[in-house]
Amino acid sequence: MSEPLACSDCFRDRGLRLEALRVGEELGIPCPVCGSPTGKKLDAPRLEHVAHSFFVRGTIQRTAYGAAPRVQYNPHRETEIATPPWLTGDLQLIGAKLGVGFFYYGPRLWMIGGVEPLKALQQPGSRDAIISRILAEYPTYTLGAGESLYRLRIKPTHPGDHAEYDSRPPGVGGGSRLDGPDLPILYASKDLQVCVHECRASAEDEMFVATLEPVKPLALLDLTEVLLEEDVTEFESLDLAVHMLFLAGPHSYDITMQIASAARAAGYDGLLYPSYFSLLRTGAMPLETSYGISHRRVARLAEYEKAKLVPNVGIFGRPVAEGSLIVRCLNRVAIRRAEYDLSFGPVSVDDRPPFDLDSLTEDPA
Repeated sequence: MSEPLACSDCFRDRGLRLEALRVGEELGIPCPVCGSPTGKKLDAPRLEHVAHSFFVRGTIQRTAYGAAPRVQYNPHRETEIATPPWLTGDLQLIGAKLGVGFFYYGPRLWMIGGVEPLKALQQPGSRDAIISRILAEYPTYTLGAGESLYRLRIKPTHPGDHAEYDSRPPGVGGGSRLDGPDLPILYASKDLQVCVHECRASAEDEMFVATLEPVKPLALLDLTEVLLEEDVTEFESLDLAVHMLFLAGPHSYDITMQIASAARAAGYDGLLYPSYFSLLRTGAMPLETSYGISHRRVARLAEYEKAKLVPNVGIFGRPVAEGSLIVRCLNRVAIRRAEYDLSFGPVSVDDRPPFDLDSLTEDPA
């Protein structure tokens, strides 16, 4: 640790103080600002971490597709954000110690959905052309015989019946991310905790999990891959379009269902796709950038970006009944403990409207 600049006891805002307690170090020396010997000390990198976590990550606003922070900071701008009275002194301290100013951020429009292939996917007339590109440009993942998948069910009628862990029966289905009335899909994951999130399970639910294995290799269209596109900006990126699509809510389901249907028609056995709960599971920040450039466009960061996502599996048809998946084991599951990793951010006091793709213009800062 380098020379301390401040400590956790310097902050009046409770969220800032808790974040400082989390990342600071106990040194047993007086703080150069408040004199406290017990507050956890923050050198420049730790103080910068606190500032980024609170003012940038803590102000991220999700949009229909994409997300962006409301606040940013850099050494070239003066502080201009409005704050509640208990935060004003803390903001001034951080700004002075880091030599930065905090300002309202006008995001690059691609961050909040201004990506041409994504906009084309939202229009039925141009959707098929982009889906054809997805089938052509994304790789195939082979789910090998012997690989394990988890399939969670809440209160099945007959918990010991293997058929309970197949796709939904005829006449029941549709309305989920991939399946429709004519396209049954078995949803599973290699991550059991993601299964619990996906099923929106609660403490009182009676849950059962099947461990499934393919009996032969299954070809899945791999939509978790980071496409390293050449001579393409973020605004033209198919990679960002698909990434944002699978982190979006139910309003995206008509598009993802058509992708699944096209993949089945192309001969795939299913899809490997990012869980909607990926960022909640990994704790990652969405759509990270450096100087306005998406990290997904930087080759050396491809594995880092891919590690943010938790893959789910969607197998077409009724693979348990058809014999392409077998049930290796059944278990009852109970939630023993839930623990939340929380971050904090400021409360806005200026009532700025939400980001709107149609009304925002590019901010060169």
